[in-house]
Amino acid sequence: MDQVSLVIILLAALLIPLIMAKFKINSLPTAVMEIIVGIVIGPSVFNFVNTSDLISQLSTIGVIVLLFLSGLEIDFSLFKKRRTALTPLEQKNAVNTPKYSPVRLSVYAYSTIIVLSLLLAAAFKVSGLFSDFWLAAILFGTISLGIVIAALKEQELLSKAFGQTILLISVFGELVPMMGLTLYASVYGSNSQSLWLLLLILAVAALLLLRFKPFFRFYQNINKSTTQLDIRLAFFLIVTMVTVAESVGAENILGAFVAGIVLKLLNPSETARERLDAIGYGFFIPIFFITTGVDLNLRTLLTSGKTLLLIPLFFLAYMVAKIGGYWVLKLRFKQANALAGTALTATTMTMVLAVLRVAKSMKTITSDQSGAFLLAALLTCVISPLIFNKFYSAEKEDLVKTAVHFIGANLSTVPVAQQLRKGWYDVSMYTNHPENYQTYHAQVPVTLMENFTAQDLQDHGVFDTDILVLGHIDAERNYELAKAAKAYGVRRIIVRFEDRNVLNEHEDELRELGVEVYNTPEANITLLRALIESPSTLLLLNDTENSIYEVRVLNHLYTDVQIKNLQFAQDITISQVIRNRKLIAPNGNTTIMYGDRLIFTGNKQTAAQIRQALATAN
Repeated sequence: MDQVSLVIILLAALLIPLIMAKFKINSLPTAVMEIIVGIVIGPSVFNFVNTSDLISQLSTIGVIVLLFLSGLEIDFSLFKKRRTALTPLEQKNAVNTPKYSPVRLSVYAYSTIIVLSLLLAAAFKVSGLFSDFWLAAILFGTISLGIVIAALKEQELLSKAFGQTILLISVFGELVPMMGLTLYASVYGSNSQSLWLLLLILAVAALLLLRFKPFFRFYQNINKSTTQLDIRLAFFLIVTMVTVAESVGAENILGAFVAGIVLKLLNPSETARERLDAIGYGFFIPIFFITTGVDLNLRTLLTSGKTLLLIPLFFLAYMVAKIGGYWVLKLRFKQANALAGTALTATTMTMVLAVLRVAKSMKTITSDQSGAFLLAALLTCVISPLIFNKFYSAEKEDLVKTAVHFIGANLSTVPVAQQLRKGWYDVSMYTNHPENYQTYHAQVPVTLMENFTAQDLQDHGVFDTDILVLGHIDAERNYELAKAAKAYGVRRIIVRFEDRNVLNEHEDELRELGVEVYNTPEANITLLRALIESPSTLLLLNDTENSIYEVRVLNHLYTDVQIKNLQFAQDITISQVIRNRKLIAPNGNTTIMYGDRLIFTGNKQTAAQIRQALATAN
C-alpha cells in the first residue's frame, strides 16, 4: 500500500505541470496546485493516498532540499554598495531619480512588517483566538521567496530596481523568520540545548566556506558528468549542516538553509544550480507539497467553528502585516506598483510550512490551528499574484533607451545611426568637421565641436553613454580616445581602425581593456568570402526586412530550453551558438544555456524585441 500511495503521488507530480500548461493556468504557483491536488487525493476528498513512514521520510527530505534551495536563491550582491559598478552615465541619471536604493527600501519595508506582525500577534493573544504570541509573529512575518522570484521572473523584473526591492524584502521574509524560528525552538523546545550552541552552526558554516572556497574552482575544472562533484559537494553540505543543527538542538531546516547560503557564497555555476533544481523540484519537493495537502483533512478542519473563523482572520493577518510596505514602496515607485509589490510580498507558503512542521513537532500548536494557518497561506498564494499581475506596469526608469554616441559623422557611421534610431536606441553624433555637420545634421542629431580632445568630449558629456562608437578616420586619435573613455567608465566601446599598422600596434592592449575593434578592409574581405561560400548572404544583406543579430542570453526564462521549444522559434533562425568561446552548429534539439551567445536572423522589428528579451537579465 505504501508503494501504491507513492506511485499515485509521483503520478500527480508528473501530471500537474502538464495540465497547468495545457489549460494555461499561470495565475497559481505550481506548489499551490500540488497542495490542492494533495487535498483532493487525500482523506479530504477521494482518500486515494495515506502517508506512510516512507512517504514521510521523503517529505522530510523534500522540505530540507526546499530550504536548501531557498538559501541558494539569496543574492548577497544586492546588499553591496555599487559605487564602483555604476558608470558615469548611471551616476548622472541617478541624480534625477529618487535617492532610495533597493536595500534601503527593503530594510524600511521589512521593519514595518516586523512591527505589524508583533501587533497582530498581540491582538490574537489578547482576544484569545491564538495564544502563542511569538509563533504567530513569526508566521505573519514570513514571505515565500520562491513564489516571489517566480512572479518577478515572469515579468522580467529581477534586473530592475523594483524587482530587486521586492526580492530583498522577500529575502528578509525568509531570513528573519528562520532566525526567529531557531530562537523559538531553542527556548520553548523540549529537546533544545544551550542557546550559545547555535553559534556552532555559523562556525561550521564559516569553516566549510573557508575550506572549500580555494578548491571550488579546481572542482569546476575537473567536474565531469560521471563525477558531478558540484552536486556531491551540495549534498555533503546539506547532510553536514543538518547533522550539526540537530546536534545542537536546532531544527534540520535551519541547517539546510545555511548549507544553501554556504554553496551560494561559493558561487556555483548556473549549470550546477539547474541540476540541483532538477533534483529538488523534479522529485523531492513535489512529494513534500503533495504530502502536505494529503495531511490536511478538510472534513475534520471545516467541522470546527473556531477553525472556520481562524482561516479568514489568519488570511487578513498575513495581508495586513505587509501593508506598511505600500507607503515605503511609494517613496520611489508609482502608486499602482507599490500596491502590486505589497500584494506580492503578502504571498507566504514555504516558511509557513516549515514553521508549522516545527511547531507541530514541539506540540505548541493544534492540528486545527495548523490547518487554519496553512489554508490561509494558500489563499495568499492564490490572491496575491493575481493582484500583482493586475496592477504592475513598467516604471519610467525602466523604459530608458540605450544611449549610443558616435564620434565622427561620415558615410560609415551615419547610415548605422539612422537605422539604430528606429529601434530602442537614443543616438547622438559628434563631428569636428563643419562640412560634415552641414551635410548630415538634417539626417541625424549631429553636434559640431571645435576639438576632439578627451577633456572636451568629457566636458560635453560625450562619454556619458552606454555605447561609444569611435568612427573617426584618424586611427591614432581613436586609440587615445578609446583609452580615455575606458578610464572614464564607459562600459562598451567600439573603435574603427582603417590603418592596420596602428591596429597591430595596439590591438592586444585594447582587447585586454575590453574594447571592441574593427577594420573596414578586413570586414569587406570577410563579406566577400561569405558571398562566395554562401550566396544567400547577399539576399540577406539586401533584404530590407531582415537582419543579423547577436545576443548574450541572460534571461533565465529562455535557458535550459530547446530551440524548437522557444516561444519565438518560428520568428528567427539561429545560425550559431557560441558557448565557452566554442562555436556550436545548432539544431532544434540544441538546449540554450545561460550565457550563450546566439547569432540569428529575423525580421528587424520582431527580432529586435526578441533580442532585448533574451538579453534582459532575469
